[in-house]
Amino acid sequence: MAERPEDLNLPNAVITRIIKEALPDGVNVSKEARRAISQAASVFVLYATSCANNFAMKAKRKTLNAGDVMSAMEEMEFERFLQPLREALEAYKKGQKGKKEASEQKRKDKEKKNSTDENDKSRDEEEDEHMDDEQEGENEGEEEDVEN
Repeated sequence: MAERPEDLNLPNAVITRIIKEALPDGVNVSKEARRAISQAASVFVLYATSCANNFAMKAKRKTLNAGDVMSAMEEMEFERFLQPLREALEAYKKGQKGKKEASEQKRKDKEKKNSTDENDKSRDEEEDEHMDDEQEGENEGEEEDVEN
């Protein structure tokens, strides 16, 4: 666990991408400024996590949930970010639901295909047995002709 903000370093590529998306084209950010933003983001993550953890502990839970994070944001006086956060969370849930449904459909399709393949295989085996029976019947008829 990170004891100090310096112990937690968010990936530079992520920080750089967030900065670029937040600023208009043509604005440059110095290496020092990127480092400061990265450290500020780390401090924010630690603080938000700590506040959210307090809500989970009050509820006698060991697992933080989205409600804890929302409550922490409110406690930290970041109410203006609650609605965008709710919208992002809802979009995430829909994406997860879509992935789950797609995975379930894929599993069902695979089961159906396997079932169809098994039915085809057993049907082929039955046809082979039937043909073998007919062949044996013809052979027996030929043997009777030879005997007569």
